[in-house]
Amino acid sequence: MNWAADILIVDDEEDIRNLIRGILEDEGYKPRTASSAKTAYEAISKKTPDVVIQDIWLQGSSDDGLKILETVKAQDPTIAFVMISGHGTIETAVSAIKMGAYDFIEKPFKTDRLLVMIRRALDNVALRRENETLRRRAETIEEEIAGDSEIIRNLQSILDRTASANSRVLLRGEPGTGKNLAARYIHAHSKRACNPFVILNCSTFNPERLEEEIFGTVNGYRGEPSRTGVIEQAEGGTVVLDEVGDMPIETQGKFVRVLQEEVVQRLGSSERKPVDIRFIATSTQNLEGLMEQGRLRQDLFYRLNVVPIEMPPLRSRRKDIPALVDSLLTSILKSSDRPRPKFSDQALTTLQAYSWPGNISQLRNTLEWVLIMAGTAQKSEFGVNDLPPEVKENHLSGTINENATLDLIHLPLREAREIFEKNYLLAQINRFGGNISKTAQFVGMERSALHRKMKTLDVFSEEGKAEGGAEGGAEGGLKLKRA
Repeated sequence: MNWAADILIVDDEEDIRNLIRGILEDEGYKPRTASSAKTAYEAISKKTPDVVIQDIWLQGSSDDGLKILETVKAQDPTIAFVMISGHGTIETAVSAIKMGAYDFIEKPFKTDRLLVMIRRALDNVALRRENETLRRRAETIEEEIAGDSEIIRNLQSILDRTASANSRVLLRGEPGTGKNLAARYIHAHSKRACNPFVILNCSTFNPERLEEEIFGTVNGYRGEPSRTGVIEQAEGGTVVLDEVGDMPIETQGKFVRVLQEEVVQRLGSSERKPVDIRFIATSTQNLEGLMEQGRLRQDLFYRLNVVPIEMPPLRSRRKDIPALVDSLLTSILKSSDRPRPKFSDQALTTLQAYSWPGNISQLRNTLEWVLIMAGTAQKSEFGVNDLPPEVKENHLSGTINENATLDLIHLPLREAREIFEKNYLLAQINRFGGNISKTAQFVGMERSALHRKMKTLDVFSEEGKAEGGAEGGAEGGLKLKRA
């Protein structure tokens, strides 16, 4: 069924309108019709079509088909026009194409040719609109790569250098770290930015369906009309192979040939068509392990792994969280008239201390949750109590609560100070993901002095006394004892 596509037929001859409408309805489309320039403009104003099948000569109309084409394309260049005429000339066809028409067909036309033209026009519209979305998105891509940590500065430098090249890229990292976002960044800052950008999720199709999506089909393959694959659709642009490790092994061999020979062959065809595509692959999996298991071809891995980029988890760049909160709020509130709230220093510290298993995606969802839970209350500042339970619980488990503070009043100064220092250092170490150097810098101590203080206070457990992972910011390297 093609019910989602919006097609407008504009022709002054009722029998032609009805003929084309019948052809399209037989294919599952639900087209609209217009008989003049006036009714065409009204129909387009009411709902933006994907494709307009436009007769050039409209008797009794204020504007002919070429004028309608020019007017509408000036307002929305993504609409595809298929021009038709019973008195067509080469000059007319050339003029229409120069003015932005997708294609031109003469009356009388063959049904199959018209349908193929419409399918291709719809594919073209989808890609143009995706590309337009990408261009708008490119203006705010930096929002989720915000920050000033050394990790993020290095990442941005790598992405910029990669964008200016034309090599294949393999983006790896945990879910939510922004792999597809990085792929968009690379495309948007490359020479291919004005060409299509297509994401193909390798895990959502069975093998045969995936091959149809990638390579396309010829007319009559499995008794169905021809289909343009994503490789042909994205000619001159970028294709992202999302979760490439899930690509069926039988499909991988065919894809290697595309990478090696830079040609595509539709299913059911012997014709090999040259293609100019940049491929970017993403994965959350252990691809080396998949190769050992025989689930991923080595030649596919090495052909895609020309520029390997590891997307860092959010917990490894906690310093960037305040900047990320600021930029994500800008993005979330962009289409809202809601006043921009702030997060208290304690709330930001709590966000920094949380481990963020869902990474940037989870942080964004958390900010949206806070705004939704606030309802219509126009709060100017959010505190710890406004955060989701799992984030608050993490905060309370690593800081001194009110009851603990009251308990300290009944203790001798030396003992109370020791308990306070232990809890304080524990909270800061959690905040900086176990990174001793960053913790020392924040609390205003020499690194060696902090180590001595931690040893004196018995902050580490026996199994965590070795420093493995402490400076790398990994959370698993430190075993912390609570007071």
